[in-house]
Amino acid sequence: MNLIDILKALTSGIVEGLTEFLPVSSTAHLLLFSWLTNFNAIKNNLFEIVIQFGAILAVCIIYRVRIFSIFLEWREKNNQKFVLNLILAFLPAAILGFLLHDIIKTVFFSSITIACALIIGGLIMILVDCRPQKHQIENVDAITPKKALAVGVFQSLAMIPGVSRSGATIVGGLLLKLNRQTAAEFSFFLSIPTIAAASFYDLYKNYNELTFSGAELILVGFFAAFISAIFVIKWFIAYVSKHNFIPFAIYRIALGAIILFFTI
Repeated sequence: MNLIDILKALTSGIVEGLTEFLPVSSTAHLLLFSWLTNFNAIKNNLFEIVIQFGAILAVCIIYRVRIFSIFLEWREKNNQKFVLNLILAFLPAAILGFLLHDIIKTVFFSSITIACALIIGGLIMILVDCRPQKHQIENVDAITPKKALAVGVFQSLAMIPGVSRSGATIVGGLLLKLNRQTAAEFSFFLSIPTIAAASFYDLYKNYNELTFSGAELILVGFFAAFISAIFVIKWFIAYVSKHNFIPFAIYRIALGAIILFFTI
């Protein structure tokens, strides 16, 4: 391990934490960072998997009151409904991910796919966010099971690299008449089972190849993702309560165009 690898691990963790919960695609940014820096000090997927757990931990810390409430007050109807909604929203991506995991890994992980997904997703975000907003749902407890399942269907689109899990769920939420803050918060909660399941499944699929060489780099990336994600989640919730998603859409389109320019 050398200083350069430590800096790369630190930066990669920050990139994960900054982009996991913004509608800009953390997968696209991590792959782009890996291509630009040739960060391959760890020869398996363990680094990427563990730093995602850092991002999940950030959500759990920020929303710890609600999470503890679910466990301590399980019989409360709002808590039961909330958990049911998370399960329903999680299922589409879980089923499709299980069935299509190998195809997605081998077919869709290309720079052109990522660039096109960024651009198309940005254009869709602009179209959706510019529509007259007629919100019916002002908090996550008011989400119906039917709408939760529909958000999950949108989330499943994010298995294509560059789409963005948070972007897909937020756009889906807006189309389903959730306000921006509610759509973002439900996306954060939904990230816990979704990212955890995807990470554990990757561990299962690759456990024969996994080693803990570079454990120091893994820890650096984990804590960098955790700390940066905490700041991003708090900032993003405050931002969406007053602003739209157009700046993120423009950023996506610009980044996708740059990737296409250097790829084609």
